[in-house]
Amino acid sequence: MNARKWLAVAVVTAAAAATLVGCSSTTSGSSSGTLSFAEDKGWNYKPLSAAADKDIDISLKTTSYSSSQDAFQALIKQSLRTPKAPDIFTWHTGSQLEALVQQGLVSDTSSIWKKAIANNWVSPAIEKMYTIKGKQYCVPLEVDYWGMFYNKKDFAKVGITTPPTTWNDLMTDAATLKSNGITPFYSQGGNPWAFVWYMLLMSGTDLKEYNAINAGTAKYTDPEVKTVMDTWLDMIKKGYFSDPGSKTPTTTSFKDNSSAMQAYGTWYPGSLSQVGLKAGSDYGIFPIPAVSDQGGKTPVAVETAPVCVTSHSANKATALKYSQWLMSPAAQSTWSKSQGILPYNPKATAPNATLQAFGKQVTSSSYEAYLRYYEAAPAPVLTSALNNFTGFMENPGDPTKYLQTIQTASAQYWASNK
Repeated sequence: MNARKWLAVAVVTAAAAATLVGCSSTTSGSSSGTLSFAEDKGWNYKPLSAAADKDIDISLKTTSYSSSQDAFQALIKQSLRTPKAPDIFTWHTGSQLEALVQQGLVSDTSSIWKKAIANNWVSPAIEKMYTIKGKQYCVPLEVDYWGMFYNKKDFAKVGITTPPTTWNDLMTDAATLKSNGITPFYSQGGNPWAFVWYMLLMSGTDLKEYNAINAGTAKYTDPEVKTVMDTWLDMIKKGYFSDPGSKTPTTTSFKDNSSAMQAYGTWYPGSLSQVGLKAGSDYGIFPIPAVSDQGGKTPVAVETAPVCVTSHSANKATALKYSQWLMSPAAQSTWSKSQGILPYNPKATAPNATLQAFGKQVTSSSYEAYLRYYEAAPAPVLTSALNNFTGFMENPGDPTKYLQTIQTASAQYWASNK
């Protein structure tokens, strides 16, 4: 479980709830001052706050919550209905953002997005992920593109000189690694990562089907999904994955050469640096090839961390000004440097050449961005999928029963949400 993305589960008491609803700033409705910021990522926001204070005279008063995501979301929803809601807060895109928009709890940021697109600060593909019924809400703190991180020592050991560019090449390299006693892929078994290989294989085989399933217009029991699960099963039977039940941290597995390739977002270098691994010398990143040709463009998964402005905040003008700045080259360069990640603003500077080159590649016209499954799937469906994909990895066999269970959850959700 990655420290940047997932916090340890803790019991959130009523006292914590009281703290949250009491964290609102007392600043007037001017366009400068201090914003109260509620977040659940556990990241270091001090460099960003200092930069904003210098650039636009706005600083952050951050309150962090070490809770489960469900608990944090419940607290936020509760606080947004009170006069003392935080000015800004972290959230998710997809159905979770749509729920807040439907209840009128977050501010419209359409004008901010219009300026950002005009300035070439962000891709229009990302704008779509923040668009609900023709309007935009929230802004991205970061946008992470998923790629395959590979251990250069493992590749060199078996004579692989260049990263694969096709699915067949990837499978050939996996076979070569396996035959030389090196596990090709980290399995990412268990919650919350159990969705990863379903997502990669489903989108890489049929992106339209992937999107249709997440929209409730296709089924997990469709033949296309069964085909994808059979591909996954074949890879498991060939021994291409590490033990899905292993408790070894993913970064340790990568450093100790226990798995040669790991699929993660471009936030992962920040974690790899914590165990002493350096981009370019110890590891590289390559775009994950599509399983089948889908019209010339290679799908690339995107996860994005929104920062939202509370709709009735007394500091809305300040919060919206900060949101505009957050998308700027200056803000994104600061955040990228402090976290060791890829900035989404193409005018910002990445912390190393490896990330810069990967970012330039996957944002080109040869790639098609799609929303990561964790955000794209409705929450009740996601819960079922994580449990069943975990079951499939731990007891690989006919995937039918797992898919049927997920489809039951999907049908129940969409029956009342269309």
